Amino acid sequence: MAAADISVDGDAGLLRLHGDWTVAGLPTLERRTQHLQAADARPARVDASLLTKLDTAGALLLIQRWLGRTPWPPIDGLRAADRELLDLVGERIAAPREKLRKPFGLLPMAQRVGAATEFAWLQLKLLLGFGGQTLATATTILIGRHKLRWTSAVHHMERTGLDAVPIVCLLSFLVGAVVAFLGATVLADFGAQVFTVELVSFSFMREFGVLLTAIMIAGRSGSAFTAEIGMMRAREEIDAIRALGLDPIELLVIPRVLALLVMLPALSFLAVLSGIVGGALVGGTELGISPGLFLARMQETAELRHLLVGLSKAPLFAIIIALVGCLEGLKVRASAESVGRHTTSSVVQSIFLVILVDALAAIFFMELDV
Repeated sequence: MAAADISVDGDAGLLRLHGDWTVAGLPTLERRTQHLQAADARPARVDASLLTKLDTAGALLLIQRWLGRTPWPPIDGLRAADRELLDLVGERIAAPREKLRKPFGLLPMAQRVGAATEFAWLQLKLLLGFGGQTLATATTILIGRHKLRWTSAVHHMERTGLDAVPIVCLLSFLVGAVVAFLGATVLADFGAQVFTVELVSFSFMREFGVLLTAIMIAGRSGSAFTAEIGMMRAREEIDAIRALGLDPIELLVIPRVLALLVMLPALSFLAVLSGIVGGALVGGTELGISPGLFLARMQETAELRHLLVGLSKAPLFAIIIALVGCLEGLKVRASAESVGRHTTSSVVQSIFLVILVDALAAIFFMELDV
C-alpha cells in the first residue's frame, strides 16, 4: 500500500516515499496524509529509494501536495522512468493554458466558405462518379451479363411506394386546401375567386405534386436506404458480399433505384389528384365553387402538357434520391454515430438537390414556353 512520511531534522525537511504511489492506493494515502500538507514547509530533500511504483495519479498528488512548482528539491533514489514521468506531469501542470478563440473576420470567413465549397465540389464529383458506376452496372444488366434482383426490387417498390401512399396523399390534400384558401383570400379583393381553380390545378400539375412527393420520399425512403446500407457497412456485410464475388451495386443499389423510378411518378400523380381534391373541397365549402364547376373550369383551362411537365421531373428526382441515399450508406464507418451523421447528410443533400433541379427545370421549361 502507498505510504508517505515526513521527518524533520532541524530546519531541513525530509520527505520519504514508501510503497506503490498508484491510483489504487491514492484514496487511502490522501486520508492518511491530510496533516502532512507542505504548503508552509516544503521539503528540502526527498528520499524515493523505497518507492516501488509510480503512475500519473501518484505523480500528480506528489507535485500538488508537496513538491509544488519547479525547481523541485533533490530527489534521491528515484528510478529514471519515474523521474521522466514526474517531469512530464510537472511540465503539463506548469504549462500555461491558452484560451481557444474562435477566429473571426473576413479572412476566416473566406476560408470557411472556401472549405465548404471545396467539400461540396468533391461531394458532387463523388456523386457523379457513383452515378456513372451505377449506370455501367445497369447496362450490364440490360445486355444480360448480370441479372436483375426482381424480388428485391418489388420489395422496395412496396416499401417506398405503396406504404408511402397514405402520407403522400394526406400531405398533398392538406397543401392543396391551404393553397386554395390562401389564393381565394388574395383573389377575393379583385372579385376573381373563381381563378382559384387555375391556381390549384397549375401549381400541383407542374410543381407541387412532384416536389412534395420527392421531398417526402427523400425524408422517408432516402434516409431508410442510407440507414440500411450503412448498418450493412458497419457490420462488414458489404465486405462479405464482395468476398463472395458479388457486386454490391448490382445487389443493393440497382433494385432501390428501379423501385423509386417506378413508384415516384405514380406517387406524384396521386399527389396531384389529392391536391386538386383538397382545393376542390375548400372551393365547395368556403368559396361557393361547386365540385362540378371546379371540374368544368379545370377541364377548360388546364392542359395535359402541365401534368406531363410535372411528371417528367419525377424520374430525375427518383435517381437523385436513390443515388444519394445509397452513396451515403456506403460511406458509413463502423459506428452508430456515423450512421446517424450520414443519414442526416443523405436527407439534406437529397432535398437540396431536388429543389435545385426543380428550379433549373422550371427555368428551362419557361424558356421553352412549355
